[in-house]
Amino acid sequence: MQEQLGLIEASQQIQAGKLDPKKYLQACFARATELEPELHAFVNRTSLDMLLRNVGETNSGPLWGIPVAVKDIINTVELPTTNGSPIYKYHQATSDAEIIHLIKKLGGLVFGKTVTTEFAWRNPGPTVNPWNPLHTPGGSSSGSAAVVAKGIVPFSLGSQTLGSIIRPAAYCGVVGFKASYGVIPTSGVFPFSHSLDHVGLFTRSVADMIFAFNLLMQRPNQAATQQSPRIGILKTPFDAKMSDEQARTLELTVLKLAKANISVQAVELPLSYATVLESIFCVIETEAAIVHQHHIEKHSTEISEHIHALVENGSAYTPAQYSAALQLQAHLKEEIKQSFQGVDVLLTAPATGEAPLGLQATGDPIFCSLWSFLGLPAITMPVARSKNNLPLGIQLVGQLQQDTRLLEIAKVVEAALAAG
Repeated sequence: MQEQLGLIEASQQIQAGKLDPKKYLQACFARATELEPELHAFVNRTSLDMLLRNVGETNSGPLWGIPVAVKDIINTVELPTTNGSPIYKYHQATSDAEIIHLIKKLGGLVFGKTVTTEFAWRNPGPTVNPWNPLHTPGGSSSGSAAVVAKGIVPFSLGSQTLGSIIRPAAYCGVVGFKASYGVIPTSGVFPFSHSLDHVGLFTRSVADMIFAFNLLMQRPNQAATQQSPRIGILKTPFDAKMSDEQARTLELTVLKLAKANISVQAVELPLSYATVLESIFCVIETEAAIVHQHHIEKHSTEISEHIHALVENGSAYTPAQYSAALQLQAHLKEEIKQSFQGVDVLLTAPATGEAPLGLQATGDPIFCSLWSFLGLPAITMPVARSKNNLPLGIQLVGQLQQDTRLLEIAKVVEAALAAG
């Protein structure tokens, strides 16, 4: 079905005149209308009439006719930005976020605003897992991952401060990518923790992710380097949290990579990293408390217990504790370089396992948080299914500012796993 085309395929067919962008948008809109009563992934959608009018006015660019779903903390002028909170139910931005401006410049269309947890924190929205509605889709970018997984749109935007791109992508069985800190602009995105906030992308293949990222970076698709990838299978202080199925997924991945003659060697994080979560939460909660203090003062009854706790915890840290946490962040950004000696990327889990049962929580971000703290690029891709037929993925982590190399290697890995 044309509405389930991948990003590259849809774009190429539209550019070649083989696919009418209006008919494509109509098909995507119809699929969203069909699936939304169970999926609950959208807060608002652009009307079909407006989509058809906009695509007629755009009429150019490599993303011409491509519908893009946008996490509802990212400002758009055509649809409200509610931030997952009743406080902002009718909030209408007067200008687009910088990332939206880039997408529109490329010809892309804002298809709808997707469900986020409240202010991109822990209070879940109504979105369900696209493979089993009794399981969480992850968070906080729940809607953005789910709509790509269900073939409603080929490309969507999310954000990550701890694990809000990688984890829902893994749970929903799509490709999720968080570039190095600061590479994708966050201007016009509701802040959570300015030291860790990232904007990220969802697609259904690594090739589509490379295509989208290169367009957003305003550079042509580059030929992959011929250097054979060197992959470090990472041992972390948190590995005991992994399910048996997730651990086995990593083991099978290593076996298939070896079969494809891809270099894999063991890399172990120092035990000192086991305590880094304390500093991560010190930074996040301190910065978030500043963001949300006025919400507590003026809208206390409209805010969940999660945001109340966030502000309470963040307000309890001393300036010295916050400063020490930032110093540790800077130190670890240098220290982590030692873990890449002899390898290009690190291979680890994107989550503890399959999407947990229930919609009251969004899962544990333990296998994503460190990379957000250090600002390293990370990508997840689906590679297996659990006994409950839910997706299981792997995560590749690259060196700072080595986003292109990470994506190149991810494509090689994706091909090797498909062949194996």
